[in-house]
Amino acid sequence: MVPFILLRNQLINGIAQLRNLISFSWTSRFFIRKQLSLNIYPLFFHKICIPIGFIMLWECLIRFLQLPNYILPTPFEVLQSLISHAALIYSNMLPTLAEIFLGLAFGILLGMSIALGMCLFRPLHAFILPLLLASQALPVFAIAPLLVLWFGYGITAKIITTTFMLFFPITNNFLDGLKQTPKNYLNIAEIMNGSRWQILYQIRIPAALPSLASGIRLATAMAPLGAIIGEWVGSNQGLGFLLLNANAQMQIDLMFAVLFVIFFLGILLYFLVDTLIKRALPWVLLSTY
Repeated sequence: MVPFILLRNQLINGIAQLRNLISFSWTSRFFIRKQLSLNIYPLFFHKICIPIGFIMLWECLIRFLQLPNYILPTPFEVLQSLISHAALIYSNMLPTLAEIFLGLAFGILLGMSIALGMCLFRPLHAFILPLLLASQALPVFAIAPLLVLWFGYGITAKIITTTFMLFFPITNNFLDGLKQTPKNYLNIAEIMNGSRWQILYQIRIPAALPSLASGIRLATAMAPLGAIIGEWVGSNQGLGFLLLNANAQMQIDLMFAVLFVIFFLGILLYFLVDTLIKRALPWVLLSTY
């Protein structure tokens, strides 16, 4: 009788463990599927559905209004032009990329330098602030021809034009971050007899990094525009130059293909810089999102 009872108890325990395992596996599968759906749905919706919906709306608009291709080409014509002129677009894309990257790099360095100088020296702040406001009040199209006249049709004028457009948002955001350093940090540093440079390097600059990151993101979104404007004013190469030539020759499909490339470069550059900022400043994420 006793072995029979022990065998029955073992059988009951085994059945109970099997039920728990089955229920756990189904529960875990449910949560895994739910998590995958939550992660895949935004990716599918934003990265696939929205572009496809925009292309379908574009095609339907052309068919409904019966627009000729010299006013609005179809997506297939734009794709065909992008493939047929791939070599031409690629050869003109390289100078534009160089102007964007160099202009962004110099804009970041210039903006940070001006913000640090205005934060450290009060007389310099009072002198530079009106110049900064005046530089943003002047349209870029009014200054770009002068830069072309002074520096020629080469890449230098385009880099200066891009830098001129990008340094102000970096300066403004970084200066605001330096000014908005928590007073408690500054008081503790003064109590510990910290020097002016130690306070700047160890307290003010780390506290201003979220604002600097926002300024860099904004400048990155504007960088392709600065390069294209510089090429519009005067150049013999680049995507802006190709865009003007296509417009003059009424190659509307080529214009849309170049605009698509410019849009893709801007989005790719923004997410590249955003990823680098997240890797370099992981503690800033809570402050920026």
